[in-house]
Amino acid sequence: MPTTSCNLATLPEIPGPSDRRIAVHITPEAERALRHGHPWLFEQAIRRQSYEGFAGDLAVVFDRKRDFLAVGLYDPHSTIRVRVLQHGKPAKIDRDWFQAKLMAAAQARAPLLDGTTTGYRLVHGENDGLPGLVVDRYEQTLVLKLYTSAWLPHLRDVLPALVEVIPTERLILRLGRAMLEQPRELYGLRDGETLCGSGPDGPMLFQENGLCFEVDPVRGQKTGFFLDQRDNRARVEKLAGDKEVLNVFAYTGGFSVYAARGGARSVVSIDLSATALEAAARNMAHNAHIPAVAAAAHETVVADAFEALVRLGETGRRFDLVIIDPPAFAQKQDQVAQALSAYERLTRLGLGVLRPGGILAQASCSSRVDAEVFFEMVHRAAAQAGRPLREIERTGHPLDHPVTFREGAYLKCLFATVP
Repeated sequence: MPTTSCNLATLPEIPGPSDRRIAVHITPEAERALRHGHPWLFEQAIRRQSYEGFAGDLAVVFDRKRDFLAVGLYDPHSTIRVRVLQHGKPAKIDRDWFQAKLMAAAQARAPLLDGTTTGYRLVHGENDGLPGLVVDRYEQTLVLKLYTSAWLPHLRDVLPALVEVIPTERLILRLGRAMLEQPRELYGLRDGETLCGSGPDGPMLFQENGLCFEVDPVRGQKTGFFLDQRDNRARVEKLAGDKEVLNVFAYTGGFSVYAARGGARSVVSIDLSATALEAAARNMAHNAHIPAVAAAAHETVVADAFEALVRLGETGRRFDLVIIDPPAFAQKQDQVAQALSAYERLTRLGLGVLRPGGILAQASCSSRVDAEVFFEMVHRAAAQAGRPLREIERTGHPLDHPVTFREGAYLKCLFATVP
C-alpha cells in the first residue's frame, strides 16, 4: 500500500495541553453515568474544579470519595465540558494510548475488508473511545473530522499514531460547525485542509460492496459520503428487482445505484442540491459496465422533497419502492416535536406515490428521536392514511458505526410493504 508520513512541521504552532490536570468534582447523577461508561460530562454536572483550563487540557474527574473516576478532554466552549477518554483507572494519555485505541478500532472493522469495500468508518467518535473525533477511509485517503477544538493540542500525537495504524496517501481535516464558529481557536487550520500527502484534484473514487462511488472529502457533507447507510443500500438492492424506484433526499445517489444493480426498471432521484444530483448521475455512469445499471432508466429531479412528493402525487405518478432518507431534523431536544411532524408528513406523502403492494423504506438519522417513537409514528401515519404497514424489518447501525451509549444511537430504518 502507498504510504506517506505526516509532516508535522507543516502544522501551525498549536500549544500542547497543560502539564497540570484540572481536578473536577461532579454531581452524584453524573458520577453514576460515568461509572456506567458514559463519555460526556456536562457543564451543569460540575460542582467545582481546580482551575479554568484551555481546550484540550486533560481533566481528571473524582468521585465523592475523591478517588479517580475518569480523565478526558476539557472544552470550556462546549456544554459537554469533558469528553471522557478513560474510565475507571488512571492512564497516561499519549501517542501510545491513542495508537492502541486506533488499532482496536481498525481491528473491529476487519470483517469489512473483503476486497469489495474500500470506504468505511474507521473511528466512530465516542463509540470507539475517542469522543468528538471521526475518521473515515476512502481507498488510500483518510478524512479526520473533529467536533471539538479540544483535539487540536493532541494532533501531534494523534496524527502519527493514525498513519502508523492505517498507512495512507493523504489525510484531510474536516471541522465541525461549532469549531468553525470559533475561528480564533483553530490556529489557522482550515476545513478541508490536507494535513498529510498532496491534496486531491477533485472527487475521488472508492468501492462499496463492489460498486464504484465518487466522494468529495473536501467539500462534501460530513466527510463526503454517508457510509452509515451501506447495509440499508444493500437491502434496497435485494428488493428493487423489476421495480420503479423513487429515492427521496437522494444526495449523490447511493440508494439509486444499488437499486439499479438490483434490477430496477427505473430510478428517480430527488434532491434539493443540483451538485449532488450531478454526482448521482456520474455514480450511475461509474457503474455502467454492470448490465443492470446500464439498463435502468435514471431521472434526477432538483426540488424540495416535500414539494416534489406533493407534485408527484397530484400528477398520479406511482412507484413500487419509495426510499425516504432525510437529513437530521432534530439537532436539539426542542426540535423533536417538529421533526416527528416532518417524518409523519413524509410518511403520508411517500405512501401517496406508492403503488398497492409496494415497499416503503423510511429512515431517520436524528439521534434525539427515539427509534421506538419513530417506528410508532410511521405506523400511525400509515394507518391514518388507510394503508397500514406490514413490516419486513427494522434496522440500525452497521458494524463500522457501533453504539456504546444511548445517545450514540441515531440511525434507524423501517422496511415495510403496504396494501
